[in-house]
Amino acid sequence: MFGLWFAIFFKHFLCDFPLQWRYQYANKGIYGHPGGLLHAGIHAVGMAIVCLLFGLPLWFPPADAFLHYHIDWAKMSINGRYGLSPTNSEKFWWLLGLDQFAHYSCYVFLLSLGYYG
Repeated sequence: MFGLWFAIFFKHFLCDFPLQWRYQYANKGIYGHPGGLLHAGIHAVGMAIVCLLFGLPLWFPPADAFLHYHIDWAKMSINGRYGLSPTNSEKFWWLLGLDQFAHYSCYVFLLSLGYYG
């Protein structure tokens, strides 16, 4: 079980930070923009690898992409609406933390549906 959670958390870190470049993060607040869709697709590929390694259902990657896309879009939309940035408001950091919490909560939800149930 530890290996599965570690793989999901590591996938999330890789896809959300080292594999995300400006084109993705600069456009995630524009609904339907290819940059945000690309970012969600990268998460889907990462989740597909985890699924293949751990025998998880193959509906996880598209579900992960859908959820990830909308969480990120909401975060970026709020940042844009209120002009939040890393240097002008602690609310930027609260929102980033909430974003990460929402992503990890989705993993708990997906695993509860497809792995334990």
